[in-house]
Amino acid sequence: MSGVEIVPKEFGYVVLSIVFYIFLNFWMAGQVGKARKKYKVFYPTLYATESENKDAKLFNCVQRGHQNSLEMMPTFFILTVLGGIKHPLIASSLGLIYTFFRYFYFTGYATGDPQKRLTVGKYGFLALLGLLICSISCGVNLLRA
Repeated sequence: MSGVEIVPKEFGYVVLSIVFYIFLNFWMAGQVGKARKKYKVFYPTLYATESENKDAKLFNCVQRGHQNSLEMMPTFFILTVLGGIKHPLIASSLGLIYTFFRYFYFTGYATGDPQKRLTVGKYGFLALLGLLICSISCGVNLLRA
């Protein structure tokens, strides 16, 4: 290499914040596995139906909590990486904040009352907004360079 810095050394914090989210995702997947056994919803069934399983709503809430986290994962990862190129400490901090609130989003959802996902979990979306701002800043800065 010619000594040109592609990303700042603090970008390592960005990587670690993403890895932390991956650990949370593994834990959520394990919770879905436990719920499958508890509520007798076997593969390949993705969601239980109330006509076949009296605990369908309880299982489906655990499943949806994880599924929604998977749906948001690409957005979170991309915004964290792009924002982290220019603002690694802010992006990694926002990534950890997002992961923290995503845990509460999941556990609230997993209670069986979908509204409880938003009690504390809704604040994670503020972290995503911050990551979006960091990403826009990165793009604008690259265009000005």
